[in-house]
Amino acid sequence: MKKIVVLVKQVPDSTEIRVDKVTGTLIRAGVPSIINPDDLAGVEAALQLKEKYGATVDIITMGPPQATEMLKELYARGVDNCILITDRKFAGADTCATSSTLAAALEKNGFDLIIAGRQAIDGDTAQVGPQTAERLNIPQVTYVDEIIDLKENSVVVKKSLEDSEEILEANLPCVLTTLSGMNEPRYMNCNDIVDSFNKEVKILTFDDLGIEESKVGLAGSPTKVHHTFTKEVSAQTETFNVSAQEAAEMIAKTLKEKQIITK
Repeated sequence: MKKIVVLVKQVPDSTEIRVDKVTGTLIRAGVPSIINPDDLAGVEAALQLKEKYGATVDIITMGPPQATEMLKELYARGVDNCILITDRKFAGADTCATSSTLAAALEKNGFDLIIAGRQAIDGDTAQVGPQTAERLNIPQVTYVDEIIDLKENSVVVKKSLEDSEEILEANLPCVLTTLSGMNEPRYMNCNDIVDSFNKEVKILTFDDLGIEESKVGLAGSPTKVHHTFTKEVSAQTETFNVSAQEAAEMIAKTLKEKQIITK
């Protein structure tokens, strides 16, 4: 029986996101949280594979203790096991540090197929899934719009591109990143809701993962937010009919004047 692991992130409602102007990180306190849409599509895809082929579906998330509520909701949707990676040492992680932590947890948990959402709505980088695959040294297929077949040693998927589609087969184990529009996530059902109250969310802390402290959290994050600002909205517009080279020079000059970029 295959072990499918879905990487899920609890994200702030995108309509109420605020940024700490000192640290450049998101302010999550007091902001309603939701399950990242691309990740939720991945959960549904995993549950469909479970029903069709027979498999266990594990959920792994990294976040604060309150993410337990999200995991209980996923139990109510039919997943088998939930793992929460939580520790103050993981706070402020960028995608590089996050993928290091997730890879360590995945190696500890075991996997045959890893599914992750294409990207999170609070970052929009689309980096965590691919970076995690690289750290585990396994194949990856991004922008998956359909999982066509799950075989003994491989998986067949449809990858969505801007103006075309590709049918690809990847050897297992591998990482797939999924699109939110690939399916319609199921609702929680009454029996699973009742059962979810008695199911355990396994907690993994920094000490459980055997990873260097220099590779996690802010300490393990090579990228830093230099500057954040709220875009001013104006009804005034100005149109230029210039070449691509002239347009690039005008944009660069304007950004420098606004002190958005520096030499």
